[in-house]
Amino acid sequence: MIFVTVGTTDFDDLVRALDDLAPTLGDELVIQYGHGTYEPKNCEAFRFAPSLQPYYEKADVVVSHGGLCTVMEACQNGLKLVGMANPDRFDDHQSDILAFMHGAGHMIWCRSYDELPQAIVVARSTTFKPYQVPECRIAETVQDYLSGLGRR
Repeated sequence: MIFVTVGTTDFDDLVRALDDLAPTLGDELVIQYGHGTYEPKNCEAFRFAPSLQPYYEKADVVVSHGGLCTVMEACQNGLKLVGMANPDRFDDHQSDILAFMHGAGHMIWCRSYDELPQAIVVARSTTFKPYQVPECRIAETVQDYLSGLGRR
């Protein structure tokens, strides 16, 4: 199964592109389309679910927007991820996230709708580098800073 998610936003162009491809993919396609106005016609689709975990567990490939939470969740779960930046966001942060994760070998960054079918094929056959959550030292850094203030 190919699972598509756009999170809580809208990304009608991606949803429409995959819905149009659905009859040619040779695989079940399920799309979570959030607040979008385009409702898929060629596959199973829904706006929101309490959890996407059941869909992730069934998916051979996940196609998503470049939202940080979605990308991290997919990569931390070792999913075969194809990501596309939503150009309608207020800045280009999704491209920055996807470029970094693609460059580190954790996923495929797809830059055009024409490349989607091939990106899905490549994702299926690729062994991605496992994503390791970096050690977080924020609490120690804040504590060190606050301790230094008390000595002044």
